[in-house]
Amino acid sequence: MAIKIRKEDALNYHTQGKAGKIEVIPTKPLSSQMDLALAYSPGVAEPCKEIATDNEKVYKYTAKGNLVGVISNGTAVLGLGDIGPEASKPVMEGKGVLFKKFAGIDVFDIEINEKDPKKLIQTIKSLEPTFGGINLEDIKAPECFEIEQTLKKEMKIPVMHDDQHGTAIISGAALLNALELVEKNISDIKLVVNGAGAAAISCTRFYITLGIKKENIVLCDIEGILRSDRPDLDDIRREFATDRDIYTINDALVGADVFLGLSAGNVISQDQLKLMAANPIVFALANPDPEIAYDLAIDAREDLIMATGRSDHPNQVNNVLGFPYIFRGALDVRATAINEEMKLAAAHAIAKLAKEPVPDIVNKAYGEDKLGFGRFYLIPKPLDPRLITTIAPAVAKAAMDSGVAKNPILDWETYELELQERIGIDQRLMSVVIARAKKDPKRVVFAEADNRKILKAAQILKDEKIAIPILLGNKERILTLIEENSLDLQNVTIIDPMEDSKKLSQFADILFAKRQRKGMTYGDASRLVTQRNYFGAMMVETGLADAFISGLTRDYPKTVLPSLHTIGVRPGTKRVAGMYIMNTSKGPYFFSDATVNLNPTAEELVEIIGLTAEAVKFFNIEPRIAVLSYSNFGSAKGDIPDKMAKATAMAKEKYPDLIIEGEMQANVALNDEIQKEMYPFSKLINKKANTLIFPDLSSGNIAYKLLAELGNSEAIGPILLGMNKPVHILQLGSSIREIVNMVAVAVVDAQSNGKS
Repeated sequence: MAIKIRKEDALNYHTQGKAGKIEVIPTKPLSSQMDLALAYSPGVAEPCKEIATDNEKVYKYTAKGNLVGVISNGTAVLGLGDIGPEASKPVMEGKGVLFKKFAGIDVFDIEINEKDPKKLIQTIKSLEPTFGGINLEDIKAPECFEIEQTLKKEMKIPVMHDDQHGTAIISGAALLNALELVEKNISDIKLVVNGAGAAAISCTRFYITLGIKKENIVLCDIEGILRSDRPDLDDIRREFATDRDIYTINDALVGADVFLGLSAGNVISQDQLKLMAANPIVFALANPDPEIAYDLAIDAREDLIMATGRSDHPNQVNNVLGFPYIFRGALDVRATAINEEMKLAAAHAIAKLAKEPVPDIVNKAYGEDKLGFGRFYLIPKPLDPRLITTIAPAVAKAAMDSGVAKNPILDWETYELELQERIGIDQRLMSVVIARAKKDPKRVVFAEADNRKILKAAQILKDEKIAIPILLGNKERILTLIEENSLDLQNVTIIDPMEDSKKLSQFADILFAKRQRKGMTYGDASRLVTQRNYFGAMMVETGLADAFISGLTRDYPKTVLPSLHTIGVRPGTKRVAGMYIMNTSKGPYFFSDATVNLNPTAEELVEIIGLTAEAVKFFNIEPRIAVLSYSNFGSAKGDIPDKMAKATAMAKEKYPDLIIEGEMQANVALNDEIQKEMYPFSKLINKKANTLIFPDLSSGNIAYKLLAELGNSEAIGPILLGMNKPVHILQLGSSIREIVNMVAVAVVDAQSNGKS
């Protein structure tokens, strides 16, 4: 029997996005005869007819808008030179992997057996209907200049020769930051460039755009200084020829502020570096061997700042910092070109990112302890996940501002989330929480402020206006850490409990009054309030702070107890509970209780269910609760199934407006098909459980930790439920990002607490 295809079904199947909004393109299903009919004949005819009437619809119904052609003729491959198109293919395929990994961009690599620039231009032009953008690669100079310039003029999609502009943009960012460190004005510096190929010419032009004066630049090639009286110069090199009385690179290096090498290895000596001005900046970018070995350069000048193209030295100028995100931004606004404004935006965005606290995930990836802006960290590392959300939006905005964007981005917050999704990060839930926190930042006191992670998180919280940090600890120690990590926290309040006798006396009086009939003496209270976990919690209790954060370096029970003694549980609540948010590719899931209650009774579980449901609603999500066991609706007998069945029945009676189902196995709770087939009475069918109640602390703790390690999920929490005022306990050893997330939750909690 023939399958009937409706026009709207065929068009919906082929649709890649919506006007005015960028979407992550899903993989199309192809598991049935219907899918096949939609993907090809007869369904494919419908988008074909739509595009035939309006070519712009090709972006709606095909993957063109997320497809880049990496194109080369193999005439200037890496350090290998003219090795031909076949031999260049591994490099082009590798480039495609980087596009996909770092920016979610699909790539066809195309190697063309053609050296004639005009024929190559015509071949590439003919590919315009296929691609959303063209990345030219490893095409030798001077032909590459003509090829790129012509294609940019004659094609209506973004074209970039990465060998030229990638190096210029990344090294330009490094130059801006290096000059800031040595306190030199870009318009005053003297630049010597060793090399006059495509990258060298492009870097020089870009540096002029950044602010270097052309008369302060000297270029050298293998024949020596580019002088206007040299008869062998072509038009491109003659653009940078000098009339000054300079004939050798030694002459040029005298008093020079910056050396840029894009030539060959080991052609510069230590003595030559000593000719340069104070605090010289040396970018020796020849690969695999720089113009001077890193160790030799550092030994020659203690005041030197150096970058290379190698990953085994600081400040690697790596084009992967640029091209994936530049094309991402260009594609997402459907730019007709990659212009100078977009390149400048990328360079400034990269330079700015290097000054922000480095996430733990980056430190761990590079085996470092405290990466931070300075002489040995001028630009971000390639594995920094923030690159896509920093550079792509900057490029997209520049495209819009400069008038080359055909599909402007309307919602930047949504766009940032979509960028994160492209590389496997879904921060949708936390982005909403952070946005809420920013509307009314609250005072958050940190008990462990003498910790590098806490201070870096405090910097982010302050800069992003998420919270107002208050730092507890030894003031001298905290200030030393701030200086060592190049942080800007001078205006943040720092309190040393041992130096504030007035508060210690006040807090001791309050604590004694609260605990005197629970075995605590005044001497005990006076001693305990000197501890930062008591002091910080007491600040919240007395209104000197709005929320309390601790737990990074101490066990959970020891951290919770001071807050229970000082702040206590909410009126009408008998116990607290700990909930984790598991951020997964399928959305957030809420796990409870995974940290506090060892083996709760059925009655205690009912209260945990109520606290958890309230917390889920706090995140503007409807709780759909599955009460878990190793049994499905009485299929197995035992203490746990009996307890969970009883808890389910009692919770349904107490909270009639909640969706609660159980007791049930975890896989059944998350699988509609099993429920439809085996348990058609389940209230979770077509509802998808998002809140999981575990029978005891052990099972909940094991489940969240396994999912975090094996399931490519991020754990946010534990979020302490049932406290009278905002207290939140970090996981032991939390990352900076996890600390920031937890503080955002605490701020929103404080906002709600203030209204109640």
